[in-house]
Amino acid sequence: MELVEVKNTEFEWSRLERLYTGAFPAGERFPFSLLKKRALSGKADFWNLVENGEWVGMAYLVRHEDLVYLFYFAVDAEKRGRGHGTAAIKAMLERYKGKRFFLALENWLEECENPEERVKRHDFYLSCGLSDIPYKLWELSMKYRLMGVGGKVEPEEYKTMMGRYFGWFWKHFIRSCIVKE
Repeated sequence: MELVEVKNTEFEWSRLERLYTGAFPAGERFPFSLLKKRALSGKADFWNLVENGEWVGMAYLVRHEDLVYLFYFAVDAEKRGRGHGTAAIKAMLERYKGKRFFLALENWLEECENPEERVKRHDFYLSCGLSDIPYKLWELSMKYRLMGVGGKVEPEEYKTMMGRYFGWFWKHFIRSCIVKE
């Protein structure tokens, strides 16, 4: 699996936006234009996931010092179930080796409409080497659990990282924080 930097072309942005809007519910998405702008300004890494020359998905990561937050990760629906997700996570862990790498996912322990899907997603990340982090993340109106490698993420570090990423927008419009379980 290769992590290939997104080239600033209309074709790539269109393909990424289609996957992004199709893979994530509206309540979990920030405007794609914001993601694009932050990636182009160097505040995030936007990767094409390429396996044997074939585009299979995307990864969007926010970085700050030794923290790496896998903000959005998706494999194209037609290419799922073939090991691309596992290969992509392993490639990201190698790329960001020595960093504290983490992600947020829907709480697999609470009652919901899709419990099997949530447990399967959690088990997938466990199989890729990530562990549960004893914090919850509140972002927009959603509550998530954290998983990662390389050490825990402190609430103040997360706040600093996301404040750097979003800038003034963060302080005035986004309610997000990490709290201990």
